[in-house]
Amino acid sequence: MSRIRTSRIPLRTTLVLVLAALTVSTAPAQAAPTVEEARLDRAVPREILTRSGFDAVAPDFAAALKDAGSYAAAERAVRRHGAGLWQRTVDRVQGRGPARGDLARDDDRPLYWARLAMTRELRTWEPDFALSPQARARLVERLETSSRGQDAIRFPAGRGVKRVLMTGFDPFTLDRDVRISNPSGAAALALDGTLIRTADGALARVETAVFPVRWADFAEGEVERTLRPHLPRVDAFTTVSQGRVGRFDVERFNGAWRGGFGDNENVSETGLVPVADPATQPQWTTTSLPYARIAAADTGRFPVYDNTSVTEVPAGGTAPVVRPGGPTPGSAARAGGGGDYLSNEIAYRATLLRDRLGLADLPGGHVHTPVLQFGAGNTGAAEDPEFLRNRADITAQVRNVIAVAASAG
Repeated sequence: MSRIRTSRIPLRTTLVLVLAALTVSTAPAQAAPTVEEARLDRAVPREILTRSGFDAVAPDFAAALKDAGSYAAAERAVRRHGAGLWQRTVDRVQGRGPARGDLARDDDRPLYWARLAMTRELRTWEPDFALSPQARARLVERLETSSRGQDAIRFPAGRGVKRVLMTGFDPFTLDRDVRISNPSGAAALALDGTLIRTADGALARVETAVFPVRWADFAEGEVERTLRPHLPRVDAFTTVSQGRVGRFDVERFNGAWRGGFGDNENVSETGLVPVADPATQPQWTTTSLPYARIAAADTGRFPVYDNTSVTEVPAGGTAPVVRPGGPTPGSAARAGGGGDYLSNEIAYRATLLRDRLGLADLPGGHVHTPVLQFGAGNTGAAEDPEFLRNRADITAQVRNVIAVAASAG
């Protein structure tokens, strides 16, 4: 073993070396991408970003973060770029400004993949100032909120125009097919800020927001935070998601149960829907949409059903039972009409919030769209004529369903 001759090293140099070693050993490790963000490296997401002109969104955001010399400056950059992404996507879908690429304008996927590219930049950003994990998480939350339209819901003052709030979802099941689009998200982008003529001849302003397909965000109250300020002021609300092949469904009953299907982070959750004040939590909530009128109206080429089926554990029972006509007294929920995934959960949360706010007469509930399908034989292309036709027709029919939902009784 050799001897270390420290006497020849100046004290100042020794201190510098020690401090440098401590700095290296205590520096935070660079954050790994989330499961969702890791999918960005696949070919189709890159193609969607390039063909929509959204491939520069994340680099521009990264440059703004690099210039931020404080938390306050970073927060301003996050809000500006997040809100800008939402508005840019809405404008693209609604035909304002240049298309910036050959991808169909009504596509919801550029918003999804560009947001993930931005959150990946934010998670791995190394600022020149101290940034705690909690502070970084707040910035990520602000980026999520602003880029989903959740903090941009603005209804006109006065009584001349009805107010309708509609929500959609991100694409999901992307490990099965990374090309997937979500027609509810596409409809939300197409309808945000628009005026529609309701079935009774009135004008209605539609405001929209998009939600993630992640159990944790719902457990943290994202739905309630977004909807609570607006439900007392609207004339109707509709949560919308992708459901069954070839049909729309107005889901009559919503259940307080998570069925365990993996979310976009591949996380599974099973058990009661976690809500505030669980002691007063009902097993079931009910739509207040005019389901009979919606199902009977000529809203588009897809049939619309009033879906009353649920899965329950009957009072005194132990095994789940399917009830085509709705839940029986005292039963425990295992699936609402909209299933036991986040479609059912957003419907449950929104209608429970309606009830807790004392808005029993407010029309509101969940609508499932048809599954958005590619054409037969298309196993790799990001879009095809059938896919585009289906998405356009579903969006048009969502608009017509809302027109009926917002009409007077």
